[in-house]
Amino acid sequence: MYKAIIFDLDGTLLNTSGDINAVLNASLEAFGCPQISLQKTIEYVGDGARKLIERAAPPDFDRIEELYSYYRVHFAACDNSRTTLYEGEDFFLREVKSLGVKLAILTNKPDDAAKGVCGKLLSGYGFDYILGQTDKFPLKPAPAAVQYLIGQLGVAPPECLFVGDGETDIATAANAGIDCASVLWGFRTAEQLKSAGGKLFVRDYPELLSVVFKK
Repeated sequence: MYKAIIFDLDGTLLNTSGDINAVLNASLEAFGCPQISLQKTIEYVGDGARKLIERAAPPDFDRIEELYSYYRVHFAACDNSRTTLYEGEDFFLREVKSLGVKLAILTNKPDDAAKGVCGKLLSGYGFDYILGQTDKFPLKPAPAAVQYLIGQLGVAPPECLFVGDGETDIATAANAGIDCASVLWGFRTAEQLKSAGGKLFVRDYPELLSVVFKK
């Protein structure tokens, strides 16, 4: 059994796409930019808020930093009313925690927004660490934050599983030298994840539980 799990957040632990899309479109509208669809928003997430803004803004838009700052402030204040857990997640988290598995979250979402939504929806599950975008570590797929969390959790790399829904998560785990389980309920398709080098795929939380047990 794995002794620690490091989770991605958006598309893995929480379906945040509705809130991201709502705040993003409100921000784009405030700057006179065209709004984008939910599907486009899902395609654009995964590499941090600034990259999301760069992708969503028109090609000739020259106020990226202002728009990014506006989005950051309003997303941190979001009420997360459109965000939900995934089916089977509640049982999974309670089960692995009862077995003594250490749990951490590593996301490219700004740290204040990450802690805000986790405080509202994941506070009862005993996560040991929640780490979002800060000045302390480079964004995923750089391995530094993963290596830091492994040290803080007190486990060896082979005892730690990274769980995420995106190409960035596959690369992050590879760069850190740990196993990765790619979930198929998130923001990327199986084909996209396979193209990114994914090797282990799980369709739902019960299947992820079996992966944790088999280690």
